[in-house]
Amino acid sequence: MSNILSVKLKLVYCLLPLQHHYQNKLKLAIIGQSLFGQEVYSNLRKQGHKVVGVFTVPDKDGKADPLAVAAEKEGTPVFKFPRWRVKGNPIPEVVDAYKAVGAELNVMPFCSQFIPMNVIDHPKHGSIIYHPSILPLHRGASAINWTLIHGDKKAGFTVFWADDGLDTGPILLQRECDVEPNDTVDTLYNRFLFPEGIKAMVESVQLIADGKAPRIPQPEEGASYEGIQKKSNAKVNVRRQSEVRHCIISGTCIGSGLPSGSVTLYGSSMLGGSVPEGQPLDIEGASQAARVTKNGLILYGTDGKALLVKNLQFEDGKMIPASKYFSSGESASVELTDDEKTMAEEIRNIWKGILSNVPAIEDTTDFFKSGAASMDVVRLVEEVKQKCAGVQLQNEDVYMATTFQDFIQMFVRKLRGEDQEEELVVDYATKDINNMTVKMPYQCFINGKFEDSENGKTYDSISPSDGSVICKVSYASVGDVDRAVAAAKEAYENGPWGKMNPRDRGSLLYRLADLMEEHQEELATIESIDSGAVYTLALKTHVGMSIQTFRYFAGWCDKIQGKTIPINQARPNRNLTFTKKEPLGVCAIVIPWNYPLMMLAWKSAACLAAGNTLVLKPAQVTPLTALKFAELSVKAGIPKGVINILPGSGGMVGQRLSEHPDIRKLGFTGSTPIGKQIMKSCAVSNLKKVSLELGGKSPLLIFSDCDMDKAVRMGMSSVYFNKGENCIAAGRLFVEESIHDEFIHRVVEEIKKMKIGDPLDRSTDHGPQNHKAHLDKLLEYCEIGVKEGATLVYGGKRVDRPGFFMEPTVFTDVEDHMFIAKEESFGPVMVVSKFKDGDVDGVLQRANDTEYGLASGVFTRDINKAMYVSERLEAGTVFVNTYNKTDVASPFGGFKQSGFGKDLGEDALMEYLKTKAVTVEY
Repeated sequence: MSNILSVKLKLVYCLLPLQHHYQNKLKLAIIGQSLFGQEVYSNLRKQGHKVVGVFTVPDKDGKADPLAVAAEKEGTPVFKFPRWRVKGNPIPEVVDAYKAVGAELNVMPFCSQFIPMNVIDHPKHGSIIYHPSILPLHRGASAINWTLIHGDKKAGFTVFWADDGLDTGPILLQRECDVEPNDTVDTLYNRFLFPEGIKAMVESVQLIADGKAPRIPQPEEGASYEGIQKKSNAKVNVRRQSEVRHCIISGTCIGSGLPSGSVTLYGSSMLGGSVPEGQPLDIEGASQAARVTKNGLILYGTDGKALLVKNLQFEDGKMIPASKYFSSGESASVELTDDEKTMAEEIRNIWKGILSNVPAIEDTTDFFKSGAASMDVVRLVEEVKQKCAGVQLQNEDVYMATTFQDFIQMFVRKLRGEDQEEELVVDYATKDINNMTVKMPYQCFINGKFEDSENGKTYDSISPSDGSVICKVSYASVGDVDRAVAAAKEAYENGPWGKMNPRDRGSLLYRLADLMEEHQEELATIESIDSGAVYTLALKTHVGMSIQTFRYFAGWCDKIQGKTIPINQARPNRNLTFTKKEPLGVCAIVIPWNYPLMMLAWKSAACLAAGNTLVLKPAQVTPLTALKFAELSVKAGIPKGVINILPGSGGMVGQRLSEHPDIRKLGFTGSTPIGKQIMKSCAVSNLKKVSLELGGKSPLLIFSDCDMDKAVRMGMSSVYFNKGENCIAAGRLFVEESIHDEFIHRVVEEIKKMKIGDPLDRSTDHGPQNHKAHLDKLLEYCEIGVKEGATLVYGGKRVDRPGFFMEPTVFTDVEDHMFIAKEESFGPVMVVSKFKDGDVDGVLQRANDTEYGLASGVFTRDINKAMYVSERLEAGTVFVNTYNKTDVASPFGGFKQSGFGKDLGEDALMEYLKTKAVTVEY
């Protein structure tokens, strides 16, 4: 499941590496029930063990347990005893039937029946049982519920040897995981207890077969016993702290004294950030009125913290979204078209197949009152989705529409897209700054909605101007990645995006560009406070070029085309061969922190224009403009699931994206070491397509015949543009000897005129570095330069003011072997070396003596020299008598260890398309 990578495993024995083929096999009796039992049964058979009998519960309402269904299908003897004992005594016929199968070990994955001790002890190896708690904690029933109700920090399970006590037998193995802040019984079970429990049962059986299974006595110290969790003993105490109440609601269905009577609460989470507006709701005994909002029901604890409840279920079984608590009644029914009536009858047959005990499916037939269980919900949803591709259906929709008539009405509304008309709900972090109020989304954006991360974790987004916290941002988990990828895949395969006319797709991208332009001052302000970019530069370049990029690629949408190709066949040549350019599918995009919005635009615009869907991870330190972009994409009409934004860790989110089997392309901009790791993960996982824009050490050659004024101005821009946080920054300047001293003198004089300060001040030339760790790295870089013997002409220090400011810096006398001559600073550090007058080939050799090849430049009035040098510089971009002049129509990308693939221009489209050749004989 989604969070397995973050789970910490604790084994109570030294587990030897498992092998594919075991030498020792056992004859097993499986005693139990449920889907968990079915999976244990199937996996044990796959490992070569022989299941000689399955002992499970009788059919209910004419339906067999999943374990029985699987066993009967494979011809394994199945016994469905209603009970094993009468008045505490074993039933002889039942025990004899069990003994006849000749089991060497009883495996009890989940068993609700009381099994006699003469059955437990009968096999050669006895019996093992799975229990969903870390024994001796929470012995007895409802162990998962009690784990959450008690607020345990760890959850887990135990495989133990059965004895005559209540979950008191010796321990064979245990495993545990962290309990996340918003965990529920379902999330814990699905994420860890179910998948890892199946593996553990299989491992336990093999340890027994190999004679290596331990028997560790359970300690009585710390042991706890709880009874079965019921609604009757699950009242919410409204005079408790929110986190405690969340544990209770997570752990069980809760009876709550709302004005409408006893109501069961489902799906709670701690609410971070501001509480949305809503209608107050008085709750007897509560210290503060609850609030019904667009997001759900907000409850307050005695600590003042807010708790969000998603769904409510009334005593008659009816479930509604908590946000609809004050709704006046049922929505008007929709009239079905002939095609929809045909679909309704097909769905009626699906209901009939599931509810086989019901004579006929009427409009008033209730799914659950007819005997359906949770697994039937999963089956219904999946069968309907298979029959009607494209409909967005979830398990909770069945609980919201339990009768056949209500289900069809809900289904038709979803099919028509009417359920998507609700206004986008956004919890903003707001800030009054730059003569405006900026409204910043801070949650993950998945499938068209802003929502907290699955585990509820957040982190601080820090302003580099003064080190203050701008807001807390959701910290996406591996589970969030999986959900986002699933949403993008569904949108690509079954949503309107994949079926859309390319010209209509272009219209949506034009609309998105227009909205970005309408919000350009707000976007530039957010970019400035989050990344430290000077506001005027953020407005013109960070935001301005982003808008241009989307408009450029919007125009490409209906111009993507293949070719017709003459092929050499015997006459008469009755063959037609042509190529088609097709989208790749789900693409992942991982971007850096130096140009947060522009890097998003460079990759996303081409990706979307080609018809793909995407999951984008902004840099952890600069997520806010990407999340604002997500909000604008909804307003532009981009269908849900097409764009997904996940703030968080590169090591977690980025790594999962590179490994995910459903992603077909990953575009990355960042460091070379991380690029190599991503490329490796992409290859090992599913050989996904990759484009990489990586590190650089771009050389700038300044010849004595240059326009000196322009060379000084552009030379400074090549280094100090965007505080030096620029992938194509001139990492090393080679200045011809005869003009070297004059060039340095003029540069230093110009630096002294630069204003360092608040990036929102329109007169500021130089803002703060992006984050504290980067500033520290730059200061260390300068220290190394001095130690190696380079001459520090200017700067090299932190500016004495709040925030992460660094002086523009100049080094001269830099020799080729020095660290600062070879390694990228990614900051405002000018590294200058001389070259002898007239030594064109010599300086070219030095300029190319690097593993990087992103950009380069040359300043000279001699056009022949300029062309000669540009042909020989080993870089993806060569600037002649200019620098930093990128354009949306010109391809951008590097050579060597600066990566491969292109952003911008027609070449960028090709990065997100595949070519299909079709040959037709006629």
